[in-house]
Amino acid sequence: MGRVFDAKKLLDERYGKEGTESREKFREEAYAYYFGEIIKNRRKELKMSQDELAQLVGKKRPYISRIENGEDIRLSNLVLIAKALNLKIQLIAG
Repeated sequence: MGRVFDAKKLLDERYGKEGTESREKFREEAYAYYFGEIIKNRRKELKMSQDELAQLVGKKRPYISRIENGEDIRLSNLVLIAKALNLKIQLIAG
């Protein structure tokens, strides 16, 4: 059987403790990657090209590509893209 890892300890070691600048940078990059993957997978599920999505939201294809590759996305653009892909965005107070 494989080794068992403590995820919090591993993140602390690799990216710094919670609240540090390096940990925040990692978190932001992880969210950007996650949103990009959701957008890319949904677009492909709908058999839509990056060009077609870009036209629907009034952007250029390279912008869609950058988002799908994990570049940070503005909330206003996320809403536009989510709507074009028939995705829902839900904000929950934590």
